Amino acid sequence: MEELRGNLLVAQSGGPTSVINASVAGVILEAGRNECIEEIWGGLNGIFGILNEDLVDLNEERAKSIEWLKHTPGAALGTCRYKIDFKKKPAQAAKDMDRLFEVFAAHNIRFFFYIGGNDSQDTSLKIHEEAVKRGYALRVIGVPKTIDNDLPFTDHCPGYGSVIKYNATTVMEIAADVGSMATDEGSCCIIEVMGRSAGWIAAGTVLAKRIPTDAPHIILLPEIPFVEADFLAKVKETNAELGHCVVVVGEGIKNTDQEEIGADKSRLDAFGHPELSGAANRLAEIVQGKLNLKTRTVKLGYAQRAAAHFASQTDIAESTACGAAAVRAAVEGKSGFMVKLVRLSDSPYQWNTDLQPLADIANVEHFIPRDWISADGFLPNEKFIAYAQPLIVGELNLQVENGLPRHAVLQKVALEKKLAARA
Repeated sequence: MEELRGNLLVAQSGGPTSVINASVAGVILEAGRNECIEEIWGGLNGIFGILNEDLVDLNEERAKSIEWLKHTPGAALGTCRYKIDFKKKPAQAAKDMDRLFEVFAAHNIRFFFYIGGNDSQDTSLKIHEEAVKRGYALRVIGVPKTIDNDLPFTDHCPGYGSVIKYNATTVMEIAADVGSMATDEGSCCIIEVMGRSAGWIAAGTVLAKRIPTDAPHIILLPEIPFVEADFLAKVKETNAELGHCVVVVGEGIKNTDQEEIGADKSRLDAFGHPELSGAANRLAEIVQGKLNLKTRTVKLGYAQRAAAHFASQTDIAESTACGAAAVRAAVEGKSGFMVKLVRLSDSPYQWNTDLQPLADIANVEHFIPRDWISADGFLPNEKFIAYAQPLIVGELNLQVENGLPRHAVLQKVALEKKLAARA
């Protein structure tokens, strides 16, 4: 195969994770080892920014800044939830594709890496297919990212190990607080976590349990239909035994009619997903109304995906490796693939990277197997624990300045625009 030479563009999409920037670092570090890659550029705010020709020169960044990216939360290049939607907006999608390839051609971009989850991998697939259709020499590799852990074919997703490490720790700390407050009536604390339709994040808090009576006492997963009577009976039983009950709920739990109890269908995100923000509050209403039990809610929100100060070192290493593997694949002539993590063994935990066609990944969700959940549906079992435990291992040698974590701040030296402003 004839060697392809040209410039590299990397961008980020969707909700950030505490290690999404480690994948950017992996791309940059590996790209610098390949002579066929002439310049290393970043797209600001994902596809949305690229359409506006908002590109920055990553060659201008300090080596220390690239290394600090591995411990910096948020999306260092900026992110978006912009969708190129040929089904619902075919005219706009066609216009976007024309513009996108004008930007690629104007800047001789021949290697493109998009770091993101389900919808982002769909975008990567569309760009790969369009490049083939147009006969434009471009190698597109998707880099996995999502705390939701719902991408198929990869053993797990970069970002997942860190979010469950932080959340399990937070549940332990909250439980210590709740359990120390003695009352005659008892109490219930309901902790809401992210994850949308998949329960991987909620399930991960089971790692907080050291003995059976430890919190969380109940974990409500979207994979298991919510039955109010069964839930109330479990809360009542736990409270009677321990004097308190700690519940973790995935934001996307559904009732027996498959309706998300926390969904606000009047508010949709850019991908058309209902906003999920009310599961814990709804459960609190049920507990207080039916059991007359003092109930408090905790919504971990952005904190769980931004907690780079307590990220998993394993997660950082894997995220960096995924970025590097994407560059190697493209240089070798591959396009239309996503990097995936492959587990070789649980104990000792061993892994490597491989590739999966983007067509197998795009818009497909991966859920917790039923046989990884207890018979009553209220807790993950030992199969899940064996899967999740290795992912949270490893502590950071964190750079600290004046008592606080040191984050990378990119200079973001803008490239000169060569095209007219986007219409």
